[in-house]
Amino acid sequence: MDVRVFVALACMAVVVAHAQPAAVPSDAELRKAGEEKAINLCSTCHGPRGISTSPEFPILAAQRQGYLEAQLQAFRAHTRGEKVAHDFMWGIAGGLDDRLISAVAGYYAAQAPAPGRPGDPAVAARGKQLFEQGVTERGIPACTLCHGRDGAGQADFPRLAGQHAKYITKQIQYIQEQTRNAPAMHGIVKDLTVDEIVAIAAYVQSK
Repeated sequence: MDVRVFVALACMAVVVAHAQPAAVPSDAELRKAGEEKAINLCSTCHGPRGISTSPEFPILAAQRQGYLEAQLQAFRAHTRGEKVAHDFMWGIAGGLDDRLISAVAGYYAAQAPAPGRPGDPAVAARGKQLFEQGVTERGIPACTLCHGRDGAGQADFPRLAGQHAKYITKQIQYIQEQTRNAPAMHGIVKDLTVDEIVAIAAYVQSK
């Protein structure tokens, strides 16, 4: 065979080999990859199986999968701009594609929820009233409408039950200030007082 023909055929073989599409991971492989990412990376801040000990970092165990996916996508797109998101999550989420985001979210959604942690019973009782009834005369609806009567969330609305009270308080304040972009929630929480926010946060932490 002519050397030039041989070289041309060899080059064509290389091009064809590189043109082959990458193997698509199976569902089982993606679930495993999500679990490994959660255990080896996310648990540093969010704790084993998504139950963090620091209120700076949210509990992810039993969180709604659709909500987690949406937040990871927002971190990746830099549309969640609060300082903690910027400092911790932008870089981490930037390395996740949609399939891995779904796998990580699925892992956490499948975990057992964190147990409730009661605080001041009087504050929690006030929070329960606000959570279940809202403040009709000020146009503030009940939290149960989106987050469920037990605070476990529904559809893509997040689980609040068992979440750190400090984290809940900070997120509501971020939304009030529009540091965190959540237009629908801003309209609901914009008129809550600091004491009302603290009470709601104490109640959902106790669930």
